[in-house]
Amino acid sequence: MSLPHSDDFLLSLKTSNFSPETIYNYERDLKTFENFLAEDVRLPFSKITKRTLELYKAYLTSRDRKTPQNQTPERILGAGSVNRALSALRRYLKYLIEMDYAAPVAPDSVKLLKLPKKHPRVAEFEDMVRLIESPDSFEKDKKIALRNRTMLETLFATGMRISELLSLNRNQIDKTGKIFIRGKGRKERFVYLTERAQKILAEYLKTRRDDNPALFIPYSGRNAKTQKARISPNYLQMKLKKYREYLGINVPTSAHSFRHGFATYLAEEGANPAAIQVLLGHESLHTTTRYVHASDKYAQKTHKRFHPLKK
Repeated sequence: MSLPHSDDFLLSLKTSNFSPETIYNYERDLKTFENFLAEDVRLPFSKITKRTLELYKAYLTSRDRKTPQNQTPERILGAGSVNRALSALRRYLKYLIEMDYAAPVAPDSVKLLKLPKKHPRVAEFEDMVRLIESPDSFEKDKKIALRNRTMLETLFATGMRISELLSLNRNQIDKTGKIFIRGKGRKERFVYLTERAQKILAEYLKTRRDDNPALFIPYSGRNAKTQKARISPNYLQMKLKKYREYLGINVPTSAHSFRHGFATYLAEEGANPAAIQVLLGHESLHTTTRYVHASDKYAQKTHKRFHPLKK
């Protein structure tokens, strides 16, 4: 019992420049809904109602859920994963309406779960600086130390994603430290290196004697000698974990934490949230404010400055 026009829907995502990973996730999520209709409620797509959607939401959060391969999963889905599946169904319904195909329920009938508010954990600024500089102390190979330090300096200076960092080519950076990147959803933007990061980057580039266009490359391993070799995300995350443990920093700090820290510390210095939104490449200002108001220090300063009974 396949969903009508689902192949055309996935093709439309491809022609709209969605990433292969995103398209794969949409395909899996629609397959889950397809299995739910066939195995659980035994209802054709044309007969679904708002109640069907509520049952599907309950199904996604239950232990009776099946994977797209119709197997029993090992764990219950979190709210974020449930919302991803619901969002896929919502977008599919919107596609049907846009193409003048029959849609048994309106896309807005798919209600997402309310996500629990998380308190993003950002290392203290002094600890972040120690972490950025740590390759100098912990790496025996000076070339590796300089390369790893340059990666961390670039992450924190620009607020870019780890995928954006590791896909950078040398020719994307101009002499002023301005970097043109194509980020999530193929959106294009500029980010900027600090003077400090530019100096470290210049030192690193002086050590390069190869034709690889990639900005950050491995010096050892099976693929190190290939012309298009790049650092893997797993390598950088593993190194960060080790540096943090060496330094005794107890706040879990990943490559993405540098992006949190970038936004948080800019906000603490008085940066405009709209400007931070542009630098992060967020489509919605609401997404940015989750970073901007993340730190206790920011909240403490605001409380001290604006509380009506402060004196």
